[in-house]
Amino acid sequence: MCRKIGLFGNFAVNVSKIVIFNKPYGVLSQFTPEGRWRALDEFIPVKGVYVAGRLDADSEGLLLLTDDGKLQAKIADPKHKLEKTYWAQVEGQPADADLEPLRRGIRLSDFTALPAKVKLIDQPAGLWERDPPIRYRQSIPTSWLEIRIAEGKNRQVRRMAAAIGYPVLRLIRAAVGGISVAGLGLGEWRQIEGSFDDLRA
Repeated sequence: MCRKIGLFGNFAVNVSKIVIFNKPYGVLSQFTPEGRWRALDEFIPVKGVYVAGRLDADSEGLLLLTDDGKLQAKIADPKHKLEKTYWAQVEGQPADADLEPLRRGIRLSDFTALPAKVKLIDQPAGLWERDPPIRYRQSIPTSWLEIRIAEGKNRQVRRMAAAIGYPVLRLIRAAVGGISVAGLGLGEWRQIEGSFDDLRA
């Protein structure tokens, strides 16, 4: 549960336990394994924390967990506009103009995505190797995109990229608000105490 601490004299704010985890490929966003997928219990010994904003087993990067149910809901709810930053390795070489539908808000089969901030980037520096590696096709080059969205619907980034003709081969969540995976090796975690305001960029 979250605790209350006093700040600035008699002013009190809610402070929650927040676990910041760099999730490897093949790990579920839960503490119980299923089938071929591993689980968080292999990595995080902290008790009483729950995932705030799931990450698919075949995606990597930043996963937040907290002991505060209200904070958990705020992180996942797009109305609070907490921006999530993703690095997507896509098949093909899109031009900047090809990304415009994502910036305008692209229509998918069951909803219209909110406008995203999207740009072409070089492969992120210091990026870890994925295990297993992606399957390259020698005749088709790949590119990296940085995609920032405030939503988090099921497989949204993958669906957005596929909708403009550039399927995702590898997806990494690099940051949620002002919290990033910087300084965390693959499978590593650290714990902080803070509030929703501490997560804002």
